[in-house]
Amino acid sequence: MNREAEALEAQSGSVRTLVVSEDEDGMRLDRWFKRRIPDLSLGHLNKIVRTGQVRVDGGRAQISTRLVSGQSVRVPPLRLEQSPAPTRVAPGSNLADARALRDMVLFEDKWLMVLNKPHGLAVQGGSGTTRHIDGMLNALADEKGERPRLVHRLDRDTSGVLLIAKTRKIAADLGEIFRSRQAQKIYWAVVLGVPKPAQGRISLFLAKGPGMEEERPANRSGPRRDPEKMRVARHGEEDARHSITFYAVVDKVAPRLAWLSMKPITGRTHQLRAHAEAIGCPIIGDPKYGPQLAENDPRRTDPTRAIPVEVERKLHLLARRLTLPHPKGGVLDVTAPLPPHMRATFDLFGFDAKRYDPIEDAPQDRD
Repeated sequence: MNREAEALEAQSGSVRTLVVSEDEDGMRLDRWFKRRIPDLSLGHLNKIVRTGQVRVDGGRAQISTRLVSGQSVRVPPLRLEQSPAPTRVAPGSNLADARALRDMVLFEDKWLMVLNKPHGLAVQGGSGTTRHIDGMLNALADEKGERPRLVHRLDRDTSGVLLIAKTRKIAADLGEIFRSRQAQKIYWAVVLGVPKPAQGRISLFLAKGPGMEEERPANRSGPRRDPEKMRVARHGEEDARHSITFYAVVDKVAPRLAWLSMKPITGRTHQLRAHAEAIGCPIIGDPKYGPQLAENDPRRTDPTRAIPVEVERKLHLLARRLTLPHPKGGVLDVTAPLPPHMRATFDLFGFDAKRYDPIEDAPQDRD
C-alpha cells in the first residue's frame, strides 16, 4: 500500500496493523508516522501514543521509540488535518533560495518549520557574509510580506537543527519557551582527546575578548587575542556570564579522540566550543578554539594521538536534537542526521549513530 492510500485509510475509522519496512529500521516512531501519514498532527499523535492506542508488537510505545524492521505497529482510527501547503515563494524572490530551504526541511506544519542547516552556511549576516538563512527566508514571504523568522541561532560551521517560526506570534511564543529553558538541546561533537571523567558538568563564566592581564602592551609585537573568541572569566568580572553544559562520552578511540554528546543548559556565544577547549578536548576542525599545541605536547609527535588525514578539518559539531513544547499543543521533537563530514568520520572510526546516548539522562538544571 502506498503512502497516499495509507493516509486515506487512516480516516476510515478502523484499526490497522502496519509492518515496519527495511528502510524504516531504526526510525523514531514520530518520524515513522510523519512519513507514513503526513496529515497526522503532532498533537494528535502525542495523544494516541500517550493513551496507549499505538502499540508496537503488542506493547505500549513512546514517541521516541526506535522501530525495528519487521515490527508491527497498531494504528488506531485517526483524526487527520489537511496537509499544510508548502510555504509560498514570494513573487520576484530568489527561487534558488526557496528550493534550498525546502531541501533543508526536517519538519513542517502551519506554524513552524525545522531546518537541517548545513555546515558553512551562516544563520545571519555579518561582515563579508552575503548569503545566510535569515536573508534566504525572504523568499518565503506571504502576500502580506510576512516572512518566517529565526527563533535561535547556530554558528556558521555548526550543522543541524534550526527552528523557524512562520508568524510573528509563533516566534514570540517560541522565544518565551527558549527564555524559560523549556527547550532541551542535544549536540554531538568529535573532540581531540578523551575527557576525564567520561561524564560531567562544565560550569564556567565566559566573557568575550582578552582579559586585562592578556592585553598586549603597545610596544610589543605579535598578534592580539581574537576579540570575538570567548574566554574563561572570573566570577564578578565585567561582562562575564555563567555557562553550564553537561557532557558524556558516547564512544572513543583512545587516546586520539572521542564522540561527545553535549547538553547546554545556558546559551552563551560559542559555549560548547569554549567548554570543549576548557576541558582540554577542543572540537576537531574548530579554527577558533582548536588546539594550540606547545612544542613539547605529545600530541604533536605521538602517532597514536595524531588525527588521520582522512578526517576533514571541518567543525565536527552537530545540533543533533531539539525538544520543546509546541505552542499549539504536544511536543516538538526533531533530530538531525549527521552532516557528510561527520558521517565520514563516524564511518572511519566505527562509531554507531544508533548507539545509546547517555546525555539523555542528564538533568535539565538551571544556573
